[in-house]
Amino acid sequence: MGSSPGPRQISKKRKRRAPFERRIAAFSLLLVAPALLVSIILIWLQPWSTESKTMLLAAEALVSLLVGAALRDHVVRPIQTLANVVGALREEDYSFRARLAVQNDALGELSLEINTLADLLAQHRTGVLEAEALLQRVVEEVEIPIFAFDPANKLRLLNSAGQKLLQRPSAQLLGRASSELGLQDALDCENETLIDLHFSSNARWFVRRSSFRQQGVPHTLVVLSDVSRALREEERRAWQRLIRVMGHELNNSLAPIKSIAGSLNARLAETHLDDDQRQDFERGLAIIEARAASLNRFLQAYRQLAQLPSPSLQRCSISTLVKRVSALESRVRVGVNAGPAVTLIADPDQLEQMLINLLRNAADAVLEAQKNANGSKPPETGTRDDVTMAWKLAGSDLLLTIEDTGPGLMNPGNVFVPFYTTKPQGSGIGLVLSRQIAEGHGGSLELANRLNQSGCVVKVRLPRAEPEFHEA
Repeated sequence: MGSSPGPRQISKKRKRRAPFERRIAAFSLLLVAPALLVSIILIWLQPWSTESKTMLLAAEALVSLLVGAALRDHVVRPIQTLANVVGALREEDYSFRARLAVQNDALGELSLEINTLADLLAQHRTGVLEAEALLQRVVEEVEIPIFAFDPANKLRLLNSAGQKLLQRPSAQLLGRASSELGLQDALDCENETLIDLHFSSNARWFVRRSSFRQQGVPHTLVVLSDVSRALREEERRAWQRLIRVMGHELNNSLAPIKSIAGSLNARLAETHLDDDQRQDFERGLAIIEARAASLNRFLQAYRQLAQLPSPSLQRCSISTLVKRVSALESRVRVGVNAGPAVTLIADPDQLEQMLINLLRNAADAVLEAQKNANGSKPPETGTRDDVTMAWKLAGSDLLLTIEDTGPGLMNPGNVFVPFYTTKPQGSGIGLVLSRQIAEGHGGSLELANRLNQSGCVVKVRLPRAEPEFHEA
């Protein structure tokens, strides 16, 4: 038995097959060949002259060629047109349409179906483009960082919030590995967990991951949510509840203690005691009364955290606030590097209190550093500013900085913890209250040590800032 033809033999036969146009011409020739042969025989048998027979045969052959060419063109040309339309659809060009699209005609119905397919593909393409544009717009408007990584953990997509987080434009980020960008922890950690990013030390990030496919290739979508403010708000509410409970209980005890101490001190004059005993009683009662009053002031100060009102928004000038606050501090040299004239929509009283707290902390740090350097000597005079206040616009936000030449932060993790202070007479609420004021305005407050030199820098970011325009 003979073996069946293999794939190579079949492909060779297909390659040797004549083109469709030639086959149409060959079949047309076979169709008219018998009639031409009979016609030639009949004409040649007629008693006509040779010239007449030749001319008639030549005319018949010419007509046959013209009819065959017309038939070939009538069959091949519409198919070529349809092939061009299908090729345009393959290239995603939906502007071409097939002609002669009529019903009750085989070729016309094929043209109708191809035109309908082109309209459907055009609608789908428009819908896809609109959906992609809408998705891109939504992603850009979202204020949380979004990243997409390919299987090699290289960045393929990010939004404007992601660029802001990494502080670089997308042209410098796309194609970079997650380890280079500092986002490897977001890919390695468990889904829906909290992580810390080394380039964003003041924030806690909640990581959500999901998978999607693009052109058949699996990708990983990473969404980061900054939950540090929500955590701080929850922590602040816990402190406020604790302060209310402590304040209520201590006030119930401090008031009678102070009253009884005062009454006993007043009755000492009527009591027969020797001088040493009288002095001991007076000193003890004075200490009790003084410590009760001090503890009461301590509680009243902490009540500011629990009773800070919402900001009363109005238009205020940042330059006016900074200059007024800087003039209040006379213990150290305060310099103001004036930025652009900016108007804020904020509560000027709360902002002034925040700046006073921050400037006072900076001045205390400078004085402490000078005391440690010079002992009991007074601070040396000079031309360099001990504290520098400056501001600039960052988009629609105002970025205000306060830099000092003090020793810097010894324990940055505790600077915003209520009750924590390194000052002998400090209450530990200045920075907490200042950050609460900044966040109450929709902004933020950050502290960090200065780079390559001693001292601390405070960064206050406030929204709703706009340049001031003065009429000529």
